[in-house]
Amino acid sequence: MAVFGVSLSPLDREGTHVSTSYGFLSTYPPTQCGLATFTSALVSSLRSPRDVVGIVDVVDVASSRRPAEVRHQWVRGQRGGAESAAARLNGFDIVLVQHEYGIFGGPDGQDVLDVVRAVTRPVITVLHTVLNTPTLRQKAILDELILLSDTVVTMTLTAKERLVHRYLVDGAKVMVIPHGAIDTRVGDQASARLSGGQTAARAAGEGPIVLTWGLLGEGKGIEWGISAMAQLRDIHPAPRYHVVGQTHPKVLERDGEAYRHGLEARARELGVDDVVTFDARYLATGELGRLVQEADVILLPYDSREQVTSGVLVEAVTAGKPVISTGFPHAVELLSSGAGLLVERQNPAAIAAALRRVLTEPGLAGNLAAEADRLSPALLWSAVAQQYRDLASSALDTESDRVSA
Repeated sequence: MAVFGVSLSPLDREGTHVSTSYGFLSTYPPTQCGLATFTSALVSSLRSPRDVVGIVDVVDVASSRRPAEVRHQWVRGQRGGAESAAARLNGFDIVLVQHEYGIFGGPDGQDVLDVVRAVTRPVITVLHTVLNTPTLRQKAILDELILLSDTVVTMTLTAKERLVHRYLVDGAKVMVIPHGAIDTRVGDQASARLSGGQTAARAAGEGPIVLTWGLLGEGKGIEWGISAMAQLRDIHPAPRYHVVGQTHPKVLERDGEAYRHGLEARARELGVDDVVTFDARYLATGELGRLVQEADVILLPYDSREQVTSGVLVEAVTAGKPVISTGFPHAVELLSSGAGLLVERQNPAAIAAALRRVLTEPGLAGNLAAEADRLSPALLWSAVAQQYRDLASSALDTESDRVSA
């Protein structure tokens, strides 16, 4: 096995890998999107004295100012770009492809196949989206990508089941590794809530905070959350709804701030603009963590029926916060044991009823938070990264056995 041209002994005396190099094909910060954020967090958790990590960053325009771990930039649509990207990835022991249809060049991102066809190292493909009803081209792309991969990772059982039943993928080829989250827990949160603990805002006599965060755009369903707030005016002190996050760069390029302006207009029309606030920043991890800890409940009012992965959902649960969410697939799966309440999509009355329960029903918020705390350890990035290390080790052992044979 080689790391940047240096030959390494693959195993130590105990039979574990002494050094593994991971090559990622993905978007990466400063690009602002869920895939880039995911990759950055996983890279930070994988990097160690035993593990070297490098990125082939998928970009619209090359830049000379890039993080040190970015070894190469693949400019979408660039002639010969796929071959150059594959050549750089072949310098690593294992290749991790982060797949989302809107990331790569070509119709439905089909250019990713040109890279993976030319990769000679073991490939682990992480699927961030598995559509229930793909177009013929989307299905063909995913079918070939899976065929070219040594292992496929989904982040939920729902996504794995879709692959097995709708894409006819061998289940043995698919591993479920959850989306990770940073550790924003503070002390024994569950016991504090169960014994009457509350956020600093509540203790100061201010109204409870309902929080939604993430990149904004059509389909986030925030309009339904705003409408729900108009049905909670009888609660004193009045709950406040904080919407945090900038408009998604692709949405901003196409539509400007039309969605945010529409949300602001709705709040004014319903007379709740005094309790609905917008923070249009893309927050750093530490500041976002503080905001999450100040919240009393996290609201995910998404319109989607398809979403099988939500980093915001995982981060909310890991923070030990009660969650109210529409019933998209990842929420149904993660909240089924009692870490949150599920509501109908596009239904302000159902959202308002769930918020009322969490904010006023004795013991409910504490019980939801306690279950979230129970789930948290397996969702932290440190635990998730170890699963990727184990998976990479298995793939490299399989390749070694194949070569020896």
